[in-house]
Amino acid sequence: MAIAAAPKSLTVALIGNPNTGKSTLFNALAGVRQRVGNYPGVTVEKKLGQMTHEGRHFSLVDLPGTYSLAPRSPDEMVAVDVLLGRRADTAPADAVLCIVDASNLERNLYLVSQVLDLGLPVVLALNMTDLARHRGLAINVELLARQLGVRVVEVQANRRRGLSELKRALASVADQPPRSHDNPFPQPFQQEVAALEQSLSTWANGGGLPRYLVERLLLDTGGYVEGRLAGAGNSDLAERLAAARQRLAKAGFAVPAVEAMARYGWVGRVLEGVVQRPLERPVTLGDRIDRLLTHRVWGTACFVLMMVIVFQSVFRWAEPLMGAIEAGQALVGGWVEAAMAEGALRSLLVDGLIGGVGGVLVFLPQIMILFFFIALLEDCGYMARAAYLMDKLMVRVGLSGKSFIPMLSSFACAVPGIMATRVIENRRDRLTTILVAPLMSCSARLPVYTLLVGAFIPPRTYAKGLLGLQGLTMTAMYLVGIVTAAVVALVLKRTLLRGPTPAFVMELPTYKLPAPATVLYRMVERGWAFVRRAGTLIVAVSILVWAALYYPHDSATVEAPFQAKRAALQRELAALPAGDPRRDDVAGQLDELGNEITGAYNRQSILGRMGNWIEPAVRPLGWDWRIGCAAIASFPAREVVVATLGIIYNLGGELDVDEQLDRGRLQSALQQATWDGTDRPVFNIPVALSLMVFFALCAQCASTLVIIKRETNSWGWPVFTFVYMTVLAYVAALLTYQVGMLLAA
Repeated sequence: MAIAAAPKSLTVALIGNPNTGKSTLFNALAGVRQRVGNYPGVTVEKKLGQMTHEGRHFSLVDLPGTYSLAPRSPDEMVAVDVLLGRRADTAPADAVLCIVDASNLERNLYLVSQVLDLGLPVVLALNMTDLARHRGLAINVELLARQLGVRVVEVQANRRRGLSELKRALASVADQPPRSHDNPFPQPFQQEVAALEQSLSTWANGGGLPRYLVERLLLDTGGYVEGRLAGAGNSDLAERLAAARQRLAKAGFAVPAVEAMARYGWVGRVLEGVVQRPLERPVTLGDRIDRLLTHRVWGTACFVLMMVIVFQSVFRWAEPLMGAIEAGQALVGGWVEAAMAEGALRSLLVDGLIGGVGGVLVFLPQIMILFFFIALLEDCGYMARAAYLMDKLMVRVGLSGKSFIPMLSSFACAVPGIMATRVIENRRDRLTTILVAPLMSCSARLPVYTLLVGAFIPPRTYAKGLLGLQGLTMTAMYLVGIVTAAVVALVLKRTLLRGPTPAFVMELPTYKLPAPATVLYRMVERGWAFVRRAGTLIVAVSILVWAALYYPHDSATVEAPFQAKRAALQRELAALPAGDPRRDDVAGQLDELGNEITGAYNRQSILGRMGNWIEPAVRPLGWDWRIGCAAIASFPAREVVVATLGIIYNLGGELDVDEQLDRGRLQSALQQATWDGTDRPVFNIPVALSLMVFFALCAQCASTLVIIKRETNSWGWPVFTFVYMTVLAYVAALLTYQVGMLLAA
């Protein structure tokens, strides 16, 4: 009896315009079975997922959202190469899933026409049909499928409707040859493409180029495809292309306008009789909301109010979870300390790893809450309104609303924010946005703000408890970065990167209820990225800082001046009977002496000697050598400063357990820290503000500098960014401390 072969796994590429619900549909299909990375050699995100249906396995490739398959850069070329099966790191697509917005078919089908030209099996996911009906649009789905020549499936990705039918459609079309598709271009253009295709038949080791790339070569004057081929030794290619374009222009089909005319003409023919519209466009709830949120005055007020609410929530909602993590950290640290003998290994585990990494992980709840709000605002459609609103402000500093989304993304992390500047066509504006994006307060700065705000800003409330001084201070730290970025952008646009401000055109997506699965996934994804960072970079830096603070650990030299006093106190404590109230006083003196010995060890350590060497440079900021050491150690990644301070201030034995859990171990240690040899506190409100301002403006992220190099193809701009941000941070911290001390006097 013959055994039937198992059906092969199918690779499906997802593509669609921005704001069509493509990511929501991808998450609904793949669930938790997805992973994110970068395509080798480029910085575009690679999102892969897996799903099964009736025993059939599907590999999903989520391509970046785009309005067109006209590649203008290596990153945009990735989508075309994946669809054409020209990337060795991605399996060739067996089918393409095009996601379109049912309420805006004319624009969405432009991209669909380009996908059909690739000659692959296509399924069309007609998403947001509920919104189309709400706008009074009636779509004949069967007629649309016939006129397109592809399977069309109605879905509501945010409510997971239509997914089973969509999976069945993908399985059926992938096993069949693609249907023929009429070329939308006029005959003269097709003839020029055929001639060019023939002349390039020896390319790619004799295999020639796919017809779609030949079309792009002819259409995209000076585009990426032309530049890549012309630079590969074909010296007469430019002349042949110029001649072909000239012939087309004489025939009335000038490039590149011929593509828009041909494709939109095709779209018009496809949609004949498909969409029935109301005589008058109804005024929707979204229209009424937009009148408020895009208003010059009220829209700005709503934006500011929303940001205040976000940061108030970040500070308040996270406290119970932070307390639980803090308690767990103290419990684990106490268990390890009790189970091991005193020595370097115990110090490494308790002070270096548990104290360092645990001191950073305690801020995970706040980061998760921040990303929850960002994902919520993105998915409901508000972010595009914020970009439109901010355009009016950004024009005044020489930028446009296109710079707002990359800068807003930088509040999460500057790396994807800088990568998002690729949507800015103007080189000067793109470069300006790249240079100011690191000034946005990313999630790595949040632990620093939280630590210092919680320790030194009084927990006062205003407006009957609705507003808290700590939350307002947190908001102010984010505003510092925003205002500084605006000033720096204005200076750059009037000096190094002088140029006109471009026009801003952006589609406002329809409001929709956020998909809980999408919001949850984005929140967990960013939280896990923070945990991975804590488990790799922060662990490594914590160990290095601990070693630099522990060694050379010359006990004979350090403890000699304290031995007589410690022996006398120990004898006095032993002589006092149990229950004698004087025992507590003597025990307290022993603890203080232990802290003095720890301080002496720290001062003679490698890190302590470095800190004392740089202390004259940081003393005008209100910092002692320990804060200076923490700042230096955090230049690879700014969140490392929390772990470094935890190690430097030796949390092991300074505080009793109840105090550790009530106020936070590190916060209590900072509150009790004094300048060497005096009783004067190291930290006060001006010092805390000075340190926060420094971290708000300084370029303490190696990953950001590396991505600036990759995006600009030069080390000059990352060096420039590092220098100007460091100088700016120092000067701003200096002014903050000095003015703060004058006001406090």
